[in-house]
Amino acid sequence: MSLGDEGQTRTRLPDGGSDVYGGARRGGRTSSRSLVTVVGVVVLLIAAIAFANRGGDDSSSSDGNGEKPNSSSTAASGTKPVVGKAAGIPAGFAHDQQGAQSAAANYASALGSEGMFNTSRRHEIVQAVADPSAVTQLQSGFDADYSVDFLKKVGLNNDGSAPAGTTFVNRTLPAGTKVTSFSTNAATVEVWCSGLFGLAGQDSTNPVTNGWFTVTMKLSWTSGDWKVLASSQKTGPTPVTDDNPVSGADEIGKAVKEFGGFTYAR
Repeated sequence: MSLGDEGQTRTRLPDGGSDVYGGARRGGRTSSRSLVTVVGVVVLLIAAIAFANRGGDDSSSSDGNGEKPNSSSTAASGTKPVVGKAAGIPAGFAHDQQGAQSAAANYASALGSEGMFNTSRRHEIVQAVADPSAVTQLQSGFDADYSVDFLKKVGLNNDGSAPAGTTFVNRTLPAGTKVTSFSTNAATVEVWCSGLFGLAGQDSTNPVTNGWFTVTMKLSWTSGDWKVLASSQKTGPTPVTDDNPVSGADEIGKAVKEFGGFTYAR
């Protein structure tokens, strides 16, 4: 899933199957998925469709030949996050590389949240994070992607809400950021993320799973803040999964309701 890519993309939809909750360990992901072609969409989805359309055959991996960043560039800066907000999303980022990284992390989290599945909330998010020149294009693209048809395929109601007896989970959790280009009025930032997606419930055929991906955001400095022009995404880097037993549906649903999100800063 990616934002801002032109042309076509292959959308992988989740396989049906029995509920894996109840203590069983989840097996490795399969690479064969049914494909649905989405044509002519300039703006494609971030984390949600990446999980709904799981499959790793179109990801790219590092060849290991690039220069490694020094420890100071990857360590937390200690600078306090922004205090301003727009539509509940952090705003007012510093006009420097650190501010661009913080903006990209927070915007990746917002655009990869469950709010994107509800029309009115999705419009609020896009209006808050997008560059004014890109709002119309981004919003129309998202509206086309989050169709009623798609909502049904991931097990949600027409308004993006979860069916009775289930809890919808869609969270993007930035683990780190890296600036790949920067100028006074433009920045490109990579955000390495983990994420959660699925329906927590005893009868769910789309249980909550986690995955790793990197979002690349193109930002512009507009009216005193960093705003999104476009974004793309690739799978990984993905660490080895540990041997923790899978939690039950009730425990996952409770955690989603009790544990809130964060404001991300470099």
